[in-house]
Amino acid sequence: MRTTFLPFSTPTLEDAEINEVVDSLRSGWITTGPKVKRFEEAFKAYVGAPYAVPLTSATAGLHLTLLALGIKEGDEIITTPMTFASTVSMIILCGGTPVLADIEPGTLNIDVERVREKITPRTRAVIPVHFAGQSCDMDPLFAIAREHGLTVIEDAAHAVGTEYKGQRIGSLNSISIFSFHPNKNITTGEGGMVCTADENLAEEISLMKFHGMNREAWKRFAASGTPNYDIMMPGFKYNMMDIQAAIGIHQLPRLDGFIDRRKEIAEFYNREFSDLPELALPAYAPYQQRHAWHLYTPLVRIEKLNIDRDRFMEELKKHNIGSGLHYKAIHHHAWYREHMPVADEALPNASYASQRILSLPLFPKMTDEDARDVVTAVKDVICANRR
Repeated sequence: MRTTFLPFSTPTLEDAEINEVVDSLRSGWITTGPKVKRFEEAFKAYVGAPYAVPLTSATAGLHLTLLALGIKEGDEIITTPMTFASTVSMIILCGGTPVLADIEPGTLNIDVERVREKITPRTRAVIPVHFAGQSCDMDPLFAIAREHGLTVIEDAAHAVGTEYKGQRIGSLNSISIFSFHPNKNITTGEGGMVCTADENLAEEISLMKFHGMNREAWKRFAASGTPNYDIMMPGFKYNMMDIQAAIGIHQLPRLDGFIDRRKEIAEFYNREFSDLPELALPAYAPYQQRHAWHLYTPLVRIEKLNIDRDRFMEELKKHNIGSGLHYKAIHHHAWYREHMPVADEALPNASYASQRILSLPLFPKMTDEDARDVVTAVKDVICANRR
């Protein structure tokens, strides 16, 4: 057994990021400024989006996107139950009603046919989540959206670097919202980005993110700017800072290498676990896509073991192996059970996955020995607890 604890995830930061942050601190310009603009332009070019708006988080991006679309009381938004709570919480906080559509059992992405079944005259939008870094099947989702006049909002929090049929997520004809949380494929400490081809939407989100000031208001403190400003609309305080963008500027050029390493580890896990009936391994979608491998999420077949998933995770910890839970299904959380109850029978695939899923360590700095330690620990826990 290894002697040091291996976390589920840790960011891959090098001297370039550290030096850039220090440069920002020494410059005296630490809030929104030229480095945010540099990161915005670089990210926009990487994903192939006409417009990009940097923010404090993907949650902020969801919030402002829904507000910009005019979501109001009575509007229904279809999304997946296998997501972080913010996807659904932002719908509720904007006055809308989340409608949960079940997932595919293998990819854990939203099931397109279940989306079709949930559409009513009150449906305004669909929010697919590219689960664990694998793209949802977007063509049929876009077809459904066109047929019913719906907006597609991609929750791309897991999907920095993901591709669908040769196109990067962020370049499709929709709205894509990315996350740069420390456990994501690249990080800015905390942060997010909204990408879109809709200039008016991008402009409104840009206004709302910083008190409703005009988009380039940060320049008022620069030598070329003017201290005068105007408030165009009521807004929020969701602006990314230069000390965050300083990290992202150097993370982005290494993203493809990060994904390559994540893929190597994920494929090693797949090979090593392929003969274990106690695990259901992540499935590849049948269409052309590039999996960004944000997460590696097998399902523990608890019916074949004497322990449940939570105990499985505790046993891994005893072997000095960390793990994560991505995710407990939305309808299994206390608030939603009380205020928006949904029977497990109505979402059978999500309910099944929710009780069995766990995330194993997966990050670029992992060594081959680290990955072997994970495999050994998983096999030891299974061997000790088989029925």
